[in-house]
Amino acid sequence: MRVSILTREYPPFIYGGAGVHVGQLVPQLRKLVEHVDVQAMGEPREGATAHPEDFPPGANQAIRVLGTDVAMANAIPADTDVIHSHTWYANFAGLVGSKFLDVPHVVTSHSLEPHRPWKAEQLGGGYRVSSWAEKTAFLDAAAVISVSAGMRQDVLESYSELDPERVHVVRNGIDPEEFKPDPATDIVDSLGVDLSRPLVVFVGRITRQKGLVHLVRAARLFDESTQVLLLAGAPDTPEIAAEFDTAFHALDRQVLWVQEMLPRASVRQVLTHATVFACPSIYEPLGIVNLEAMACETAVVASAVGGIPEVVVDGETGTLVPYDPDLAGDPEYVAAFEAQFAADINALTRDPALAKAYGKAGRQRCIDEFSWAKIAQETVAVYEKAIAWHRGR
Repeated sequence: MRVSILTREYPPFIYGGAGVHVGQLVPQLRKLVEHVDVQAMGEPREGATAHPEDFPPGANQAIRVLGTDVAMANAIPADTDVIHSHTWYANFAGLVGSKFLDVPHVVTSHSLEPHRPWKAEQLGGGYRVSSWAEKTAFLDAAAVISVSAGMRQDVLESYSELDPERVHVVRNGIDPEEFKPDPATDIVDSLGVDLSRPLVVFVGRITRQKGLVHLVRAARLFDESTQVLLLAGAPDTPEIAAEFDTAFHALDRQVLWVQEMLPRASVRQVLTHATVFACPSIYEPLGIVNLEAMACETAVVASAVGGIPEVVVDGETGTLVPYDPDLAGDPEYVAAFEAQFAADINALTRDPALAKAYGKAGRQRCIDEFSWAKIAQETVAVYEKAIAWHRGR
């Protein structure tokens, strides 16, 4: 079997969970199939054919993505047996390549455009383009892979025309040899962390999806001794920046905010020394970052949305905080969520033995349930079903 992987992100240039997924999946697939070709966007890198996002010059980002998609589709090897695209950025390339070569197209749903309406703030009319590209590719695909059971339900609700038998669950994973406890302290020392005090850590982008503003507001209720460290890049849009800055500057405590992207080895050390990893997402298909924290033996407090409850076991590897997206516009409900989030974090920072027990259980869960070797085998099984479906149409 010869597979072509289409993706926007590919190591070393990754910024989100989809990039981590592809970067971990490809080496495992290469152990199982005859050949794996990778078509990626952006800068040249080893192991992939790169396509710059520069056509048409000056166009909306979504329009330039479609231009890059055409170049990617054209570069897919003619002897490919199955095309596998990741995120809407590459879905259109998979759709075009599938039609041109007459081979099955598999898509992985790392997120869904209908569940991210705030992207309109960033893309403008491009959000309608991204939504169209995703929907068209999903409905035409030989198979759709969802990274959690919760995501599968979202896919079928968003695209009700899909045959449920073509939608499969293959969860995200973690490499427990890459993310494991790191007892060194050089990185956390350089960031100004006081290891004698509890530490709450957030890792992620400043987007509406990641809910960082809720954590910053909750931090007003943390115990005075608790430190907060944010590994969070620049906000996606001026609107998100303004909302975050308002909450950040309203804090009466010091918060360490690292805006540059740290190497993964440095993130591993930060996670190791965290008392609690905080994941206040309002939308999360699975949440690889929770797995990364758990693999470093760190307890997690997370919102109970999307696929997170399939990763974090409430009362065993961390604490889940209920969140209802339909009530996001109710200030009283949001304030209550933030207060509960703070209370659950305080419960763990006050009980380091419990936090440590959650962390130990979390790493074991990563090893038992989320290995990339297992995920690659399940992915190849979906490829085989997609090929059979394509031939039998």
